[in-house]
Amino acid sequence: MTDTTDPTRRGDLFVGVAGNRRFDGPTTGDERAVLADVLAAQRTTLELKCSGLGPELARRSVEPSTLSLLGIVRHLADVERRWFRQVLAGQDAPARFSSPADPDGDFDGAVPDAETVEQAWDAWRAEVAFAERFTIEAPDLDVAGEDAWRGTVSLRWVLIHMVEEYARHNGHADLLRERIDGAVGL
Repeated sequence: MTDTTDPTRRGDLFVGVAGNRRFDGPTTGDERAVLADVLAAQRTTLELKCSGLGPELARRSVEPSTLSLLGIVRHLADVERRWFRQVLAGQDAPARFSSPADPDGDFDGAVPDAETVEQAWDAWRAEVAFAERFTIEAPDLDVAGEDAWRGTVSLRWVLIHMVEEYARHNGHADLLRERIDGAVGL
């Protein structure tokens, strides 16, 4: 048994299953509930990785990259908006932080000031709330929308893609957070 009071291995630094309520959702049964819960856990992970930080969320990884925790929050707000509002709900909802003229605006515009941080979190929370409502209210996981990149996509595919998107960026967030203040295991 590993002594977690004085961790000696990197893996021991991470929150254990007993103390981590993010992953307590269903592992069998209704597909929608399982997918929604896994995605919710990934979203919560992002929030935990960013917890307790303000403008320092904009700290870049390494030159020449513009990758930052704040950029990831802004990027994921745009990704949520794209898949759930634009593609599945068919809304005319342009991205909040990037555009055809500024495709990297989500990362490039992630500057270290309190107003930018607040706007990013407000946007992200609004898009997550919309996505959660859409997922709950959809008659089934076969609800589909048209995407210029992928063609016809179902809610099922979007949920799986969003889990992958968050998991990839949460890996980035692990390293970015450790660079900011040494915190690991969030």
